[in-house]
Amino acid sequence: MYLTTEIKQELFAKHGANKATTDTGSAESQIALFTHRINHLTEHLKSQKKDHATRLSLMKLVGKRRAFLDYLHKKDITRYRAVLADLGLRK
Repeated sequence: MYLTTEIKQELFAKHGANKATTDTGSAESQIALFTHRINHLTEHLKSQKKDHATRLSLMKLVGKRRAFLDYLHKKDITRYRAVLADLGLRK
């Protein structure tokens, strides 16, 4: 499977708010996890163009990530900018 426990722990340790592997609830770690999943689904859809169920789940994930980013933008603009720079996202 593409998303193993080790990959999740690595994502949480690298992008979490307090840089711990158990920091699964912070907005930064959630955004990093959603970004990883979005990138995987995007690569899948490049080869499987008619997979509409996956396209729907991709759109839902993008919406969830956008909601987390909006929340972070309202609460702490410096953390928001750090996440955008760290993950290579753009508004």
